[in-house]
Amino acid sequence: MTDGGLAIRLEGVSKSYFMNEREIPVLKDISLSMEAGDCVSIVGASGSGKSTFLHLLGLLDRPTSGSIFYNDNELLLERESLVERFRNQNIGFVFQFHHLLPEFTALENVMMPALVAGWTVREARAAAKELLERVGLSGRVEHAPGELSGGEQQRTALARALVLRPALVLADEPTGNLDPTTGGAILDLLMELNRDLGTTFLIATHNLDLAGTMPRRFALEAGDLHPA
Repeated sequence: MTDGGLAIRLEGVSKSYFMNEREIPVLKDISLSMEAGDCVSIVGASGSGKSTFLHLLGLLDRPTSGSIFYNDNELLLERESLVERFRNQNIGFVFQFHHLLPEFTALENVMMPALVAGWTVREARAAAKELLERVGLSGRVEHAPGELSGGEQQRTALARALVLRPALVLADEPTGNLDPTTGGAILDLLMELNRDLGTTFLIATHNLDLAGTMPRRFALEAGDLHPA
């Protein structure tokens, strides 16, 4: 598994979009430090900028201003090919909608990122099986997504996010489509993985109860980030 988490530092990060020559600010002058192995929640209403925030941290978008450092390296100053390689090798994503490929089994879905990264089939299969067992799905590896419950699909998506041993996992409303009991089980699993693997986790949610269980909590309101 991962050898540890990723330290992240944001300095004066802002993000705006432009429509018909009009600036629409989404994030405003955000500064935040996360140590390797931190487990952080970001809470905010729909439209508060949570997804935009995750996209910036996940190197899927660039800030309008400010700097983001990963282990003290300002990656966005590097060539795009290096940014893409770093993202693929170090960052895992878990979304509210699982985005599992319906024509493949749970095992094959989890193997996919490793195969794309150039692992052999044997290596990818071994890592995927280990992770599916880790998330409690050892008996469901050959089932297609349509044969899995919502919670099982989300655990499969979590295993897929971890298969490349990322140092950072970004989760966007990971329990949003689940009932409270299943959602609580997914949260417990995330916390367990954070403790056992040292992976840095950032979880965005509108669920105040879920956010309240996290060691570090922040709120996004009107583009501003503050402790919750």
